Amino acid sequence: MGVYISVALRLLTALALFIDAGVHLFLAPGYNNAPPGGISQGTLFLLEAAAALVVGIYVLVRGSRAAYALALLVAASAFAAVMLYYFVDIPAIGPIPAMYDPVWFFSKTLSAVAEGIGTLLAIAGLVRTAPRRRGAVVERPTPRPGT
Repeated sequence: MGVYISVALRLLTALALFIDAGVHLFLAPGYNNAPPGGISQGTLFLLEAAAALVVGIYVLVRGSRAAYALALLVAASAFAAVMLYYFVDIPAIGPIPAMYDPVWFFSKTLSAVAEGIGTLLAIAGLVRTAPRRRGAVVERPTPRPGT
């Protein structure tokens, strides 16, 4: 039973990251305007998509604690960014553009939901892959007489 849970957790975490990557790849061309010397929001979307895609594959292949930690980093940072830029009008910071967007539309909502669920799944993966405590009491079966 535990193997099935581990496989399902890996598949669902990777799926959430792949949805995030797909939405960012889809939206990137529409956000390519940037001031001279600045980074466009489209470029940031492409970087997010690449990170989500690579980490999603890593989670599928390994399912290790490190893979889930990276999945948590990617999904949580993307979720935090979309929520922050929905609620707060942050001005441009150096080459990073101002990305205030107080409107929800299908692709943005899909990405935010995938990032939020991906964050929760990555946390669950970290919990499942946590090292066991040493010194824990292990009950051993009592041997039957004559065996």
